[in-house]
Amino acid sequence: MKKVKCPNCGKETSWENNPYRPFCSEKCKLADLSKWLNEEYRVEEEILVKEDNSGS
Repeated sequence: MKKVKCPNCGKETSWENNPYRPFCSEKCKLADLSKWLNEEYRVEEEILVKEDNSGS
C-alpha cells in the first residue's frame, strides 16, 4: 500500500482508497483550499518585457 505525506500537516496517509488524497482528511483538504482562497499561496507568472528596437 502506497503511503504519501499530507501536504498540509505532513502526516503519512494512504494513497489508495483515500477520497481526500493527497490530503489525509477533509479537514486538511479544506485548510489547503482556505489558504488558496485567502491568497496565501500564489503562482508566479513570468513577465516578458518587449524591447523597443525602433532606433528612436
